[in-house]
Amino acid sequence: MQSTPHYITDKPLNYEEIRTIFEQNQRLALPDATITKIENSRNYLNKKIAEEEGPLYGITTGFGSLCDRSISNSQLAKLQENLLLSHAVGVGEEVNPEIVKMMMLLKIHALAYGNSGVQYATVQRIVDMFNEDIIPVVFEKGSLGASGDLAPLAHTFLPLLGLGEVNYKGQRYQSADMLKKLNWSPLKLQSKEGLALLNGTQFMSAHGIRAILKAKRLHKVADLVAAVSLESFDGLLEPFLQKVQEIRPHKGQTDTASAFRQILEGSEMMHRKKSYVQDPYSFRCIPQVHGASKDAVRYVSEVLLTEINSVTDNPTLLPDEDRIVSGGNFHGEPLAINFDYLSIALAELGNISERRIYRLIAGERGLPEFLVVNPGLNSGFMIPQYTAAALVNQNKQLAMPSSVDSIPSSNEQEDHVSMGANAATKLLRIIDNVEYILAIEFYNAAQALEFRRPRKSSGLIEKLMSAYRNEVTFVTEDTFMHEDIEKTNTFLYSTQVRELIGDHLYDEYNI
Repeated sequence: MQSTPHYITDKPLNYEEIRTIFEQNQRLALPDATITKIENSRNYLNKKIAEEEGPLYGITTGFGSLCDRSISNSQLAKLQENLLLSHAVGVGEEVNPEIVKMMMLLKIHALAYGNSGVQYATVQRIVDMFNEDIIPVVFEKGSLGASGDLAPLAHTFLPLLGLGEVNYKGQRYQSADMLKKLNWSPLKLQSKEGLALLNGTQFMSAHGIRAILKAKRLHKVADLVAAVSLESFDGLLEPFLQKVQEIRPHKGQTDTASAFRQILEGSEMMHRKKSYVQDPYSFRCIPQVHGASKDAVRYVSEVLLTEINSVTDNPTLLPDEDRIVSGGNFHGEPLAINFDYLSIALAELGNISERRIYRLIAGERGLPEFLVVNPGLNSGFMIPQYTAAALVNQNKQLAMPSSVDSIPSSNEQEDHVSMGANAATKLLRIIDNVEYILAIEFYNAAQALEFRRPRKSSGLIEKLMSAYRNEVTFVTEDTFMHEDIEKTNTFLYSTQVRELIGDHLYDEYNI
């Protein structure tokens, strides 16, 4: 049974709607009010072209530093076709089709505001491709994040013309063959349409949405994993007390400490008398470090929501003011700076996690060295820490800001660029690395917890451990740990763990 379609209007998109569209494979639809807006915008542009004696950038002129080259009316359509062809210069790995489909959704939404001057037929064709899961082949590298995401968006919309390639039902097709298969005719772009399709921040934004959705889930897992580590290390609960947070009430810090108190409620291990008064920072300062990262996610998610609900092509049509303005809404700086910020914040989750891994294998507080009964004959959990350290090191390199760099282009007309696309793609790589670091921490913490038996943990953690031991067994002697790490990573993001954690721990981060 088909779910109710999502109607594209000028109403802002939110994360819950986006998640629903993709999880339920919703189709998109353009209601009459949206179609009217799009058509009125196109009619206004046609009228201005007929009336205007001077040049209109990208409409009756060339692009970039060629903005002073006039184009005759008879060549306006060819100008737009050439734009898509000349800008499709992406290289590197193919972009995940889910991200490309997200780009299509965001472009449809932006064009629906009626400030871009495109044909209704163009928007409807993108909607049709989205609904039929015809996903263009797009390449990861090539965007400066300045005049928008030119190269990746060119690859995204070449198939409208029957050019480039698409993925359909697990196979790759030449776009021309796909159009014939569906009995669709290639579109003929009109003036400005190529610019409207290519100018924009949809490549950066789509990566950002994926990153935000993953990051919010990542924080829940990070807190759960760290709580198991705290118990395994025989750590102290005092740093997580509510009063400690109230005298330094950053929201992320307060939320983190609250989550830990809930996760560890009823734990026999946590509430027994301890002989020491302090834990290392990697345990004692979890609320401060995890919390600061949560605050970064919250802030960046708000910036990104503003971006995806904006018009980011150029020039901008302002029919109500009877103006066409050549502005800079395509510039990716708001995203670039914030993706760099988020990269640093999430890399820190991995950084502190690796330190907890090290403390668990160091033979402290009654735990055996490398978490095996017979170290020496067995290396035990010595080497997973190496992998975690390697991932942390790579994240430190990836967290170097992209937005502090700019390389001029287009004969210095585009003399400051954001590099936001690179910031976006490396952000996802950092998240992938942190997921593995947390999996290694949990693998270690679960092993260490067994050495604290017969004491019991909290009800939540005992249920978690029971489910985990159905996937990964206790290590008694050296084994093929790669498989265990992969199983652990899959387990932590499984439905059963999601249900076990419960959204009640993080009401603020629900999406």
